[in-house]
Amino acid sequence: MTDNTAHATAVPSWVLKFMDAIDTLEFGEGFAPLTENTDMFFGTAHIHGAEAIKAFFVKIDAPLIITHEVLEFWTADDGVHLLRGEATMARKSEPDKVVRAPFMHIFYLDREEPVRIRTIRVTAGPLQTDAVM
Repeated sequence: MTDNTAHATAVPSWVLKFMDAIDTLEFGEGFAPLTENTDMFFGTAHIHGAEAIKAFFVKIDAPLIITHEVLEFWTADDGVHLLRGEATMARKSEPDKVVRAPFMHIFYLDREEPVRIRTIRVTAGPLQTDAVM
């Protein structure tokens, strides 16, 4: 039996680029680790493939002014990476009504160099959904 322990590490640049791509909806380098075989589970939604994942983020984030901040990042065995963060968001139509929501992302990598993401699991909230949706 081996220990499967996560260790706190510095946030890799690919994660920061991924978060920036979600905030700006400019997917270039930030989404390079995704492939057509990447699966994302966001709450109860299951999205398959890089293009579908991009479309999903456009759908949920385009009406918002949003910033994702990574607060903690851990690396575990077998290409598993975990992050905890906080999103600050407001509807573009009501920019002064700001809501903050915690989130967690779990990345399962196919490989480290270059980074290729096999699966992403995202949980967000709790948040006042009526304030932003």
